[in-house]
Amino acid sequence: MNRKLPTPGYTSLDLPPPPLHRPYVLVNMVMSADGKVVVDGTEQGIGSKADQALMRELRVNADIILNGASTLRASGSSSRLGNLALEDLRLARGKPRLPIAATISASGNLPLDRIFFTATDFEAVVYLARSAPQERREGIEATGRRVVLLPPESSIEAMLRHMRHDLGADVLLCEGGPSLNAQMFRADAVDEYFVTIGPVVVGGKETLTPVEGEPYTRETLRHLELVSAFPNPETSEVYCRYRVRR
Repeated sequence: MNRKLPTPGYTSLDLPPPPLHRPYVLVNMVMSADGKVVVDGTEQGIGSKADQALMRELRVNADIILNGASTLRASGSSSRLGNLALEDLRLARGKPRLPIAATISASGNLPLDRIFFTATDFEAVVYLARSAPQERREGIEATGRRVVLLPPESSIEAMLRHMRHDLGADVLLCEGGPSLNAQMFRADAVDEYFVTIGPVVVGGKETLTPVEGEPYTRETLRHLELVSAFPNPETSEVYCRYRVRR
């Protein structure tokens, strides 16, 4: 008799209340078995359609979906769920049909022809460094997307405060890329880390890992607690969920 395998159940996470000064932050990534997150410049080819479906399930819990500018330029980004049943689930919980999409950029060099800027079915906000050229800022504003200027000395903290207090966000889902993940960890702003391990080997000394930036030392390592790990025998992937230990 066939036995149905357990699944992660990412649509109904039991999350604690957010801190007063920021949302509760989830980070979600897919990586190869050797810890790499890109092939030929994007994540495509590492995760399966099953992994992509789980990514959208995670979005059900979020008030905001955040992608870094590099991810937006390389792969595009949106807050769409791609599934009417998931959208209906959000509505039943008193949430908007789609989360707010967000990106953060120091330069303002963003592809204004992408769905992030042209779509009308979801809200989006651009967090932009005050030092960004004025013409780029005006170009972004001309798309109709909201622009929030950030101070250079505490941009991540200022962004998170705005999300919590001005947008009323309880849960933020950060989907990379690696440089943004590093900034979030450095700001001690990550609460849970979801990672799919794909059954491929990418290799390469310079190939990106899920968290880039300056390495930690033995004294400053970020420690995680495993919440769950689900193997998928059909795709040979493993879906892991960790909680950041504090």
